[in-house]
Amino acid sequence: MQTAALIVAAGMSKRMGEFKPMLSIGSISIAQRVIATLQQSGVSKIVMVTGYNATALERHLSGNGVIFLRNDHYETTQMFDSVRIGLRYLKGKCDRVLFTPVDVPLFTAHTVRSILDSGASLACPMCEGKQGHPILIAESLIQEILLDCGEQGLKGAMDRCSEPLVRIDVEDPGTIHDADTPEDYASLVDYHNSQLVRPVVNVALAREMPFFDSRVAVLLTLIDETSSVRTACQRMQISYSSGWNLIRTLESQLKFSLILRSQGGIGGGMSILSEDGRKLLQLFNCYQNELRTQADILFGKYFKEVF
Repeated sequence: MQTAALIVAAGMSKRMGEFKPMLSIGSISIAQRVIATLQQSGVSKIVMVTGYNATALERHLSGNGVIFLRNDHYETTQMFDSVRIGLRYLKGKCDRVLFTPVDVPLFTAHTVRSILDSGASLACPMCEGKQGHPILIAESLIQEILLDCGEQGLKGAMDRCSEPLVRIDVEDPGTIHDADTPEDYASLVDYHNSQLVRPVVNVALAREMPFFDSRVAVLLTLIDETSSVRTACQRMQISYSSGWNLIRTLESQLKFSLILRSQGGIGGGMSILSEDGRKLLQLFNCYQNELRTQADILFGKYFKEVF
C-alpha cells in the first residue's frame, strides 16, 4: 500500500514565543526530526502545509524531499483548515495518510509501523492513557473528512466518521509529547536526550557519483503528477535550474529517456515521465522501503544489548 504523510506547520507558535518547527531537537530541527522519522518508516510522499513564516521554513527544509502547500489564511483559520488543504491534495494519490502536527516530533518509526500494520482505516497510538500522533486515515475516509462540518476540528470529524477510531497501545511517550510552551519544549529536549539510538538509512544509486536518491524520487513523482518541472520544483522549494540539473544528471546515467517533453502551444508545454521512468521510480521506492525495514531488523540483531 502507498502511504503518504501530512504534517501541519502553519501555526504562529504564539504560546511558545518562538517559531516551533525550526527549534532544535539535538542537532536537527523539530520539523526535520518529524520528516526523518516518517522517511525511516518507509513513507516516501510527505506533504507539509505551511503558513506563518512559510518561506523561511520551506527554505530550511528544501533539501528534505518534502512537498509544500500553503495555508495563506493561517491567521484566521484553525488547524483543521490546514488538514483539509493537505487531504484535498492527497486524495486519490495514496492509499492511506499519516497525519501529525509538526510539534509532536519524537514518536518512533517502530510506532509508525505498528499503526500501519494494524490494518485499521482510522487509528492512532495510545500511550499512558492518552491518544497521540501520528493518526492513520484511510484514503476512503478523506472525502468524508473534507465534507465534515468542522465542529471540534479533526477530532470531531473522526468522531463522526463512518469507521471507528482504533487505538493502538504503544510504549512510546513521544506520541503524546508536544511543544506548545517553553516548558513543553524543555521536556521534549530532555526526553530526546534519553532516547534510544536508532538506525538512519539514506539510500542512493551511484556510478562514480550518486545520481538517484529520495529527493530525486520526490521530484520525479511531482513531475508525473503535475506534468510540469517548474511546478514540481516550486512544491519542493528548489530552483527551476536545480531541478533540471538533477534531471540531466540522472538522464546522463541511464540508457533510456526519463522525461518526455512536449513544446508549448495554446495549453503550454508538458513534461511527463516515460514508462521506463515510472518503472525506475517504483522500483527505487520499493527498494528503499525494504532496505529501511531490514535496517531495523539488523539493528535489533546487532545492537540490542548495547543500546
